[in-house]
Amino acid sequence: MTGLPPRNKIGLVGTGMVGASFAYSLMQCGVANELILVDADEARAEGEAMDLNHGMPFVSPMRIRAGGYELLAGCDLTVITAGANQRPGQTRLELLQRNAGVIRDIVPRIVAANPRGVILVATNPVDILTEIAAEVAGLPPGHVFGSGTTLDSARFRFLIGDYLDVNPRSVHAYIIGEHGDSAVPVWSVANIGGIRVSDLATGEGKRIDGAAMDRIFDQTRNAAYEIIQRKKSTYYAIGLALRTVVEAVLRDEQTVLTVCSPMKGQFGVEGISLSLPTIVGHGGAETVLQPPLDPREIGLFRESASILLDQYASVRA
Repeated sequence: MTGLPPRNKIGLVGTGMVGASFAYSLMQCGVANELILVDADEARAEGEAMDLNHGMPFVSPMRIRAGGYELLAGCDLTVITAGANQRPGQTRLELLQRNAGVIRDIVPRIVAANPRGVILVATNPVDILTEIAAEVAGLPPGHVFGSGTTLDSARFRFLIGDYLDVNPRSVHAYIIGEHGDSAVPVWSVANIGGIRVSDLATGEGKRIDGAAMDRIFDQTRNAAYEIIQRKKSTYYAIGLALRTVVEAVLRDEQTVLTVCSPMKGQFGVEGISLSLPTIVGHGGAETVLQPPLDPREIGLFRESASILLDQYASVRA
C-alpha cells in the first residue's frame, strides 16, 4: 500500500434501488466526503440526495449533491448503475440491447466531464457492458472495469460458510467468468484456513461432497433469479459489494476482488471482459491474476468467454 491519504470524491450515475443502496452504504463507511448523484430522472436524484442528507447527523461529514454530468469533474471514481432492471424470468443477457445503448450514451459524458477518473460499471449484463464502456471511454487499461462476480463470490462464500458453519469471511473461494449463467465455481483453490474446502471436515464431521458442491453452486448461480421472483429486484448486497470495490480504489488497498475487466490473453481469452481475481487499487483493476485452475475450470472459463463473445458480436453489429 502507498500510505496516501484517501481520495474522496465519488460520482454515481443511476439512482435506482442499486444506486441508492450503494449511496446509503457509502455514506456510512466514511471513506468519501463528497458524492455526486446523476440520473436521467433529475427529480429522483434530487430526492435521493435530500433523503440521504437528512441522515447526515448520524454519520461522518459528507457532501451529497444531485445535478448534471458537469459535477462529475474531479471525481476519483464514477459508478454506473443506470439502466433497465432485470425482470422476473429474464436473463442478464436479455437486457443487453437496451443497456448497451445506455452505456454508449453515459460513458462519453462521464469522460468529457472527468477524463482522468476511474469508471466502475455495475449495470447488467456487466461483462459485455464493461467491454463496451472500456472501448467507448478510451481510458488507460484498468481505469474502466466492472463489478463482475464480486457479488457471486460473496454469495458462494456465504453458502459454503453456512454449510460448514464457518464465518464467510474465513472462506476463500471465487466465482469467475460471466456474472450470469455461465459463471464458473473455482472449487480447486477454494479453502478455509489453507485447507481445501473439499478436504475439510467440521468438528461434527460435516463435509462438502460432490452433491453439496453442485447444490451450493446452483444456489449461487440462481440467487438473483430467486430474489427477483420474491421481491422484484436485488440491491442491498450489490450495494455493499460496490462500496467494497470503491473503498479498495479510494484507499489504494490492493485488495483482491473478482471484478471484470477486458481480458488480454488470460487463459487464452481476449476481446471480452470477464471476472478473475484482480488486485484493485487507485488505478482501478490494476493486476488480473491467474489462479492455478484445473483443466476443467479453464475449459469452463473459455466456454463462458465464447458465450459472451457471441453476444458482444451481436450488439456490435
